[in-house]
Amino acid sequence: MQSIVELTPAYIAEKKIYQDMGLSDAEFLSIQNILGRNPNYTETGLFSVMWSEHCSYKNSKPLLKKFPTTAPHVLQGPGEGAGIVDIGDNQAVVFKIESHNHPSAIEPYQGAATGVGGILRDVFSMGARPIALLNSLRFGELTSERVKYLFREVVHGISGYGNCVGVPTVGGEVQFDDCYEGNPLVNAMCVGLIDQQDIQKGIAKGIGNTVMYAGAPTGRDGIHGATFASEELSEESESKRPSVQVGDPFMEKLLIEACLEVTQCDALVGMQDMGAAGLTSSSSEMASKSGTGIEMNLDQIPQREQNMTPYELMLSESQERMLLIVEKGREHEIEAIFEKHGLHAVSVGEVIEDRVLRLTHQNEVVADVPVDSLAEDAPVYHQPSKEPAYFSTFQNMEDYYPHVDNAEETLMDLLKQSTIASKEWVYDQYDTMVQTNTVVAPGSDAAVLRIKGTNKAIAMTTDCNSRYIYLDPNTGGKIAVAEAARNIICSGGKPLALTDCLNFGNPEIPEYFWQMEHAVEGMSRACESLSTPVISGNVSLYNGSNQQSIFPTPVVGMVGLIEDLEHVTRQSFQKSGDLIYVIGEAKPEFGGSELQKLREGRYFGKAPYLDLEIEQKRQDQLLQAIQGGVVQSAHDIAEGGLAVALAESLFDQELGCEVALSGDLGAELFSETQSRFIVSVSKQDASKFEEMVDDARLVGTVKDESNMSISHNDLPVLNLSTHELKQAWKEAIPCQLKSKG
Repeated sequence: MQSIVELTPAYIAEKKIYQDMGLSDAEFLSIQNILGRNPNYTETGLFSVMWSEHCSYKNSKPLLKKFPTTAPHVLQGPGEGAGIVDIGDNQAVVFKIESHNHPSAIEPYQGAATGVGGILRDVFSMGARPIALLNSLRFGELTSERVKYLFREVVHGISGYGNCVGVPTVGGEVQFDDCYEGNPLVNAMCVGLIDQQDIQKGIAKGIGNTVMYAGAPTGRDGIHGATFASEELSEESESKRPSVQVGDPFMEKLLIEACLEVTQCDALVGMQDMGAAGLTSSSSEMASKSGTGIEMNLDQIPQREQNMTPYELMLSESQERMLLIVEKGREHEIEAIFEKHGLHAVSVGEVIEDRVLRLTHQNEVVADVPVDSLAEDAPVYHQPSKEPAYFSTFQNMEDYYPHVDNAEETLMDLLKQSTIASKEWVYDQYDTMVQTNTVVAPGSDAAVLRIKGTNKAIAMTTDCNSRYIYLDPNTGGKIAVAEAARNIICSGGKPLALTDCLNFGNPEIPEYFWQMEHAVEGMSRACESLSTPVISGNVSLYNGSNQQSIFPTPVVGMVGLIEDLEHVTRQSFQKSGDLIYVIGEAKPEFGGSELQKLREGRYFGKAPYLDLEIEQKRQDQLLQAIQGGVVQSAHDIAEGGLAVALAESLFDQELGCEVALSGDLGAELFSETQSRFIVSVSKQDASKFEEMVDDARLVGTVKDESNMSISHNDLPVLNLSTHELKQAWKEAIPCQLKSKG
């Protein structure tokens, strides 16, 4: 191949070299029109990463506009490194979720680790101290050695980075389905805490102010990572290992402390992390937001490798790097702070009046392009949408109903299903208690962290049942938001806002774009009904491999406020003698259920119905009951239905229960009907609880005897020891990992 030096602008245009960078003919023509000339190799690279789906959202912008993004408590919505919500007392919570799917598919350890590093930088670039990490993971079934390898290495990557950087990993979810076999999903979420006067933004204001580069030197890792994330995986993807960055959590820890100290210095004007597209995105976005330009001398960029070209320097996604705008003449103050933490901060350019990104290298101008063209003017595509044939087939099917002849055997089998089974093997590898704020660690509906110096706490969760969204994207999108909110409610919190990671297939295929379109509509409806605006997020498209797309998987990360530590509620039953209530009636809804998967090995039919008015009413009433002090435990009824939720409520304290049911046995035990909860209440609070919650039905009692006993129409149908149930649930994933696939 010709050297980059020999690739003249004319040659790039004539031989369509730009196509290898991910630009279409029409996009390249637009760039020619913007510049009034052919771009050179470096400029073509700048446009290719900034106009990738990963950076520009060119296929998803029309849909993202549907999300509600404002509310009185929202201090920062989409558009900055992370979103911010007010939690009172002049404090705020900063949070965001992002994907690192493609890198994790080919280099799972570093792909997952750098996903954690990147999301941390999004939060502390806003001036917030990261206080918690969460994740949402999807893999194929644990039957192939490759999936087991990906699963192990992703978890090791998350723990290896998070544990070393000193931020607790407190929650998350893991699901397993065949559709993720070739393309796992690795979504990382970070939550930070900030005093409102310390909020920073990624701006480049003040003509003549200095552009400073801080953190690790730039290497050749991660070049074209944004473009790589904007195409489907294939057999050639293995050759793109150089597109996967390499992280250093110890450097990140130093960078966190240095950047948080810098935010206290009024010499700082703006700060942004070098995430996807590296120096290109951080410089052009900061300038574009501020109505300015930036000129940089690339000879000043700290470099880890020799003879790096301007193209490599600008497109590298090396980790642990930040770009700062500093008042001219006060650079030494910033340098001193970073030096104190063992890091370098160097001046590499200045803010200019011309609204361009101008780059010099070895005394030559190697790029001169409008910043708005890079950051704002990417083409926006309104992709064609077509209802998939399977959807109407599923909608017209008779309702699927699996007959349950042996409730005990069915429950035991469900508890061993990898999506339901204990994820202790995963979260045991995470440091969940560092910073000593964790009140509720992984394993309950939501994680809870106290806010030191106050009597408040925050609850946080990630959630998405992609099977429902596959069956019915609109309904499934509503359920994803509603279930995340249920998790917050069950922990004693009021849901505040959410961040989302929209993981979908190829948007250029009309049936896949239809899935995305309808899922976003459903999510938006639920956000409006439940007063949970979308304040940040990420879009990850082209998820699929070997012509198979993933299920549509729009992951919801939600944060809620617990106004009093007395309101913190766990999913596990607390003491013998408490009464067990179920909120909401079960219907025979098994489309997309764990029981359907267990029996049929596939999903079909209708997703469970969701009434948002009923959802909101039950959530509000349950939260009022929790805040009124009459609820001992609360757990939403989700995958596996009531029987699984009951079992999960017993495991923590190894208590037992005696439950009496009537009606349809299969539906009562295993249906995944929405908007339902299982709650335990002290006997003396029963009447008060029943007054506060309309749809609550008394079904049983918590017992000291460690066994789960269920009768149906006064006949015993299930009697199993809690220990036996817990053992099956707890050992399922370790056993699958050890078995020879």
